[in-house]
Amino acid sequence: MTTKTKWNAHLYDEKHDFVSKLGTSLVNLLAPQKNEHILDVGCGTGDLANDISALGASVLGVDASATMILAAQQKYPAINFQTMEATAMHFSQQFDAVFSNAALHWMKEPDVVIENVYGALKNGGRLVAEMGGQGNIASIIWALQKSMESLQFPYIDHYFPWYFPSVEEYQSKLENAGFQVENITLYKRPTPLQGQDGLRNWLVMFSENLLQHLKADEKEQVYATCEELLKPTCFQQNEWVIDYYRLRFIARKK
Repeated sequence: MTTKTKWNAHLYDEKHDFVSKLGTSLVNLLAPQKNEHILDVGCGTGDLANDISALGASVLGVDASATMILAAQQKYPAINFQTMEATAMHFSQQFDAVFSNAALHWMKEPDVVIENVYGALKNGGRLVAEMGGQGNIASIIWALQKSMESLQFPYIDHYFPWYFPSVEEYQSKLENAGFQVENITLYKRPTPLQGQDGLRNWLVMFSENLLQHLKADEKEQVYATCEELLKPTCFQQNEWVIDYYRLRFIARKK
């Protein structure tokens, strides 16, 4: 069985557009300049790459999901998008900046990814990124584990798809690769999901790896049990609000 994430680009755009909307402030932090060459790592369906391009920069968006890249190409045909895993990038000093929003926590070989990003940057180039950090979605992870335990479905650690580091851990990795970390912070960002079925849609979209060994009806049982477990704490004023913790940083290639 594969551990590679399968992405539903339509569901992502329709029910999870908060991912790119909440990334707008990160684009502002990037502050793209006209004619800069910028690499968007884990670009998804391309919304933020388009925002960066609209400010005059030349953008290459890469994502491991061919489905996501196809959607990005259809939405923004003037931008260059390529299906590529960050662990397989071999750019050499081609970019003024590397940008990444809500993607690095899906990449479980962080040292390789950071090394490849460092290699892609020109000297003095900057990395501006945000990812899930320590404590991210702890309630959902607890509910998934608890649900599978109560339903007597096997929980397989190998299928856990995320990497949520602490400030100290990730700063150390960046510095070991040669980056100078200018700013790094972990902050809590309670995130509302769309509609009364928001949690279920989230689980369908993002827990596929963890539940890949279950049958369709078994997954439905897990979704329902998670809703039951989390409703008392996470369902507020007729919507689901999830405990997101984000790690945001700016690092520069010396």
